[in-house]
Amino acid sequence: MTDPAKVRRHAERVRELVASVVRSQIKDPRLGMITITDARITADLRDATVFYTVLGDAAAQSGTAAALESAKGLLRSTVGKALGLRHSPTLTFVLDDVQDQVKHIDDLLAAARNADAEVQRLAAQAKYAGEAQPYRLDEETDENDAEDEDDKPPAGGDRR
Repeated sequence: MTDPAKVRRHAERVRELVASVVRSQIKDPRLGMITITDARITADLRDATVFYTVLGDAAAQSGTAAALESAKGLLRSTVGKALGLRHSPTLTFVLDDVQDQVKHIDDLLAAARNADAEVQRLAAQAKYAGEAQPYRLDEETDENDAEDEDDKPPAGGDRR
């Protein structure tokens, strides 16, 4: 089993290498404004998944995916030489849709905020169905207990 710290170091190195090669060596016109966001590598150091984001629409994303797929051999050989491993890890590129998830979460939070504001508005206008204090207080129970004791027959007396 490989040391987890070593796996993390290799994953970080894969991310840096891929970003460097994409920036400097790949001249594919389909390659859009790309950012390599993360890389993860398996514990056996055989498979690496590289996450990326692309600035632009769906056409730019598909063009960038095609450019990365065609440059996969160059990227794999560069990563393999730089890491010095017996086997170069296979590279898989995954579009990182963090911005879409962030927008979705922001929309959900805005909806929750609006619902909370509506509940607060309704609560401010609400009136009690009964009394404001529906429970007995300690002072009332003490007075009631004193009255109940007066009504009881004397202890040890005749109970006929």
